[in-house]
Amino acid sequence: MLTDAHPKLPMRDKKTTRAYYQRLGFSLVGNTDYEGYLMLQKDRIQLHFFEFSNLDPAENYGQVYIRTDSIDSLYASFLAEKIPIHPNGPLQTKPWGQREFSLLDPDNNLLTFGQSIVSLIN
Repeated sequence: MLTDAHPKLPMRDKKTTRAYYQRLGFSLVGNTDYEGYLMLQKDRIQLHFFEFSNLDPAENYGQVYIRTDSIDSLYASFLAEKIPIHPNGPLQTKPWGQREFSLLDPDNNLLTFGQSIVSLIN
C-alpha cells in the first residue's frame, strides 16, 4: 500500500529556497540540517530539495502538483503575501474539472495547486 509521496526538486541555494517556501507557509522538517538537502512541510505535504549548484533555471523542468481543499483562500493568501503567480497560471477553472493556479520557485520549479470543482460544489 502506498501512503505518501515526497517529491524531490533541484535547488541552487538552500537559503534562498528555504526563505521562498517559508513565505508560502512551509517549515523545516526535523532538527537536523543535512548538507545539500532540504526538507520542508506544510500541512500534510512534504517537499524535498537536493542541491544542484550548476542548475540552469531556464532548463529546469521540475514540477509538482499539490492538491488542496481550500484553493480560493490559498490563492488569496499568496496574493496577500505578494507571492508572484506564474504569468500563465492565475487561478482558473480548467476543463478537466480542477480549479488551479501555478507558481515558479527561484529555481524555476513549477508548483501547481489544484482543487476538484466537485469538492467546491459539495
